[in-house]
Amino acid sequence: MADMIESGNAGITTPAFVFDTAKLSERVDYIKRTLGKRFRLCYAIKANPFLIGELIGAIDGLEVCSPGEYRICERVGIAPEKIVLSGVYKEREDIRRIVKACGAKTVYTAESPSQAELLSELGKERGITLPVILRLSSGNQFGMDGATLKSVLSSGLTNIDVIGVQLYSGTQKRTDKIEREIKELIAFVAELEKDCGLNCRRIEYGPGLGVTYFKNEPERDDAAAMQVVADAFGSVPERIEIVLEMGRFIAAYCGEYRTQIVDKKTTAGVNYLITDGGINHLNYYGQVMAMKQPFMRVERREDGALKEAAAVGDGTYTVCGALCTTADVLVKSCPMGLVEVGDTLVFSRVGAYSVTEGIYLFLSRDMPRIYKRDGKGALTLLRDTVETDTFNGRH
Repeated sequence: MADMIESGNAGITTPAFVFDTAKLSERVDYIKRTLGKRFRLCYAIKANPFLIGELIGAIDGLEVCSPGEYRICERVGIAPEKIVLSGVYKEREDIRRIVKACGAKTVYTAESPSQAELLSELGKERGITLPVILRLSSGNQFGMDGATLKSVLSSGLTNIDVIGVQLYSGTQKRTDKIEREIKELIAFVAELEKDCGLNCRRIEYGPGLGVTYFKNEPERDDAAAMQVVADAFGSVPERIEIVLEMGRFIAAYCGEYRTQIVDKKTTAGVNYLITDGGINHLNYYGQVMAMKQPFMRVERREDGALKEAAAVGDGTYTVCGALCTTADVLVKSCPMGLVEVGDTLVFSRVGAYSVTEGIYLFLSRDMPRIYKRDGKGALTLLRDTVETDTFNGRH
């Protein structure tokens, strides 16, 4: 059960993630306004499942890639019409249960001929026709190549209605690659309609628009990148619905990770800060934090409140976490002025992936707390700390 706590950063017990719902709403509004009404927005919940309750009223759908993610949607009360059931592995009994619950209200993806056959069989069991999107591969284990996808269309499977094609090739992509992919995808859909009789009503595409995670890297022009996407889809007939699947691009900017400095020392001329968190919690894209400077600030307690500390002095530190491994380095040689034990380091732009990608079970350290902050600054504890030693051993 989520608990309301006091407002302000002083009420946060580290290590913790804090997600700002006002920033999230502003981000979604900005994306929708910039792209225009031609596009529907689908949130990939693997980016951050803690946000779906805040997002569901503002976006058009959720991409669900595992039985666990589907159970999260059930607990939150997500309507079947809002779900796109994806995933490279679809276990028969899991999908049977979901088909029983959602029927033809949910859209299902097929990433292989056997997945298409499974959906056909389950449709027959229920006496319904399931709406299906065929996933086109970008050259990896996901989806099918063009020839295989065509063979599925011509296989005569019953109780599925192939409504369109899905393509997702990765994240943090350049706009020239995105533009090229969209043009190739549109051409392929036209080929399927001509040669295979596909009645395409939906194209689902993951643009993989990038986020700037580190200082000294140029800030990305989000508006220009979205305009590239909009222009590239300009030739698609209005009868075809265009769904853009996004995760990182939506969620990254609303999150911060807070960890307290618990020790400070100098060893062989290197200034070290030890924190109560570490790489078991915090994971930026590519996990190259130690080699680059993330967006980070220092907060210090003054008059009972945590306030951003001015960078006074020429202190330069290597920040390490609480794990007993030399790999637990959050950032190397980071200039931040003079800091002390008890100060809080706040890493920003961690609203996507970091909260679920950390190696949480390593060394049986506790999992971090999860908070959300609303537009008035009020904090809600979404998940308290979780002890992991019970997962790692039984005695």
